[in-house]
Amino acid sequence: MQPRLTPELDDDGDDATLAYELEMRSAERRWITQERAAVSSAARKAPRDADGFIAWFERLKNNGPGRLHPLFSWLATSATVDEMRWFLSQERGAEAGFEDLVALTQVRMPAGPKLAMTRNFWDEMGQGHAAGVHASMLDQLATQLRLGPTELVWESLALSNTMTTLATNRDYAYQSVGALGVIELTEPGRARLIDDGLVRLGIEGTARRYFALHATVDVKHAAAWTREVLRPLIVAEPRCAQLIAEGALLRLAAGARCFARYEAELQTSAKLETVALQLVRPPATSIAGLALDRHTAPLM
Repeated sequence: MQPRLTPELDDDGDDATLAYELEMRSAERRWITQERAAVSSAARKAPRDADGFIAWFERLKNNGPGRLHPLFSWLATSATVDEMRWFLSQERGAEAGFEDLVALTQVRMPAGPKLAMTRNFWDEMGQGHAAGVHASMLDQLATQLRLGPTELVWESLALSNTMTTLATNRDYAYQSVGALGVIELTEPGRARLIDDGLVRLGIEGTARRYFALHATVDVKHAAAWTREVLRPLIVAEPRCAQLIAEGALLRLAAGARCFARYEAELQTSAKLETVALQLVRPPATSIAGLALDRHTAPLM
């Protein structure tokens, strides 16, 4: 998916480029149709009134797919440096660029939600300061831990492809709103545990800024997204509630699939332990499918 979004020089009307775009769009449609079918029943249960929907949405923080997975407590307390490096390589490879996804999603949205998403984007971009750009912070961590090229598991690719597909197709704009919102809702707890693991492994504070920051700032971002994006959209058009719910569940299911694969891979060298906070393993997410863009992703 990354090559398709990278700026290119004029292709002089090359038909091969158009053919490739059509091929990828068709693959996206097949993939998302399959993924939507897996969550549609749960999404239909989401209320269509704003108050009811917000209550339903906020409960995903504790009861959505992949939440409270023991992988993250293990990373905090037991993972070795090599295991943490493998995990972070997969996480970074699955990162589709939150700021870009927000920018793509806000196109032609109503003024209020558009302004709220713009403020979120501005925070992601360090409020205009290069040192505060969130993606640059992740790059600093990659440099500190010497994260080189790695083969991404298909689940990581599928997560990235799913998020990009939602944001780049206006047919799925409301699903993208839900997917981005649920990231803000659920990220702080995971980020805090990852940061705890990095502290334990002796990673210096400047390299840890990405996860340390997201453990706190995303609490504010989640509240603003719920109040200033979700609520006004649903008040204006209640029918979009099911689509927003669908996007949130798509993102959580894709994440849960990644966590299960990461756990399986890491168990080859160390058994995962359920420790701290009495974390409960969720049911396995069974969504078969294909990754749209299998490739080795450079992380440097």
